Amino acid sequence: MLKLTKKADYGLIALRHLTMTAGRSSSANPRTSSTAASPRTSASAKDIAEAYGIPLPLLSKVLQKLARGGLLISEQGTYGGYRLARAARDISALEVIRTIDGPIILTQCFTEHTGCDQSALCPVREPLRKVHEGILSLLKNISLSDLASDDMQIPSIRPTLANIQLTSPSSATPTGISR
Repeated sequence: MLKLTKKADYGLIALRHLTMTAGRSSSANPRTSSTAASPRTSASAKDIAEAYGIPLPLLSKVLQKLARGGLLISEQGTYGGYRLARAARDISALEVIRTIDGPIILTQCFTEHTGCDQSALCPVREPLRKVHEGILSLLKNISLSDLASDDMQIPSIRPTLANIQLTSPSSATPTGISR
């Protein structure tokens, strides 16, 4: 089963929260005096954990990992916390998941070069590789801005999926792909 880990889920929740926080501050009244206190664009791990019922120790580790990965900036001090290191539109869901969990692996047969007893006659290796590429493409094309939008549009992956053809073992070539 393809499933996000709790850490990745919590990371996406926290980053969406920070995206929304940054969005509120950037939409503040432009006529506000420059001497007025600027709206807060960061949030503490504690604030985020309490807002979403996430265990603070686990969320803290996730946020630290995202900061080490260059997606967040950790600010110290009274009004410190975490804020996005780049614009939300420039951070993809794929980048977040990879930073937290490492590579996304649908199946071992095309990600690791270990011997497989079925590889010579496997009719689904290439189709599964294309599905894997489609999933990566979909996640790459969803930004934090998209996740923060109430009317998020799902990018289409139909062109990738349309090219997938399953073959029967009798019509398979030595690599398991029909041409």
